Amino acid sequence: MDDTEADPRPGDISELTKRMRDFTEERDWGRFHDPKSLALALVGEVGELAELLQWISAEDAVAHFAEPSRQARIGEELADVLLYLVRLADVLGVDLGAAAVSKLRDGATRFPPDEVRGVAPHRP
Repeated sequence: MDDTEADPRPGDISELTKRMRDFTEERDWGRFHDPKSLALALVGEVGELAELLQWISAEDAVAHFAEPSRQARIGEELADVLLYLVRLADVLGVDLGAAAVSKLRDGATRFPPDEVRGVAPHRP
């Protein structure tokens, strides 16, 4: 991946997937990207994200991370989570964008706004 390449459009998962695949192939890291290893790496990155939030009250979190250096730091961890998730989906042959749209569609059916507005969802 060349630094002169244009950045993908925000939210363009297929372009991000391609760039992540190219990044991996250029470094010959595919041999390390089996589903189990990627899932464990993803869990590790989610842990690093959780660590940043661990001692911040829910009420103060948004304001806390509005400070530019903190926002940059949490953005790095969120990006790590996203990139491992995109790579895992690619290795497993899952169209992550299509799966997300399908999941949103399912959620809209399962949780009609008039029935769940203001109520935390729970499993029956």
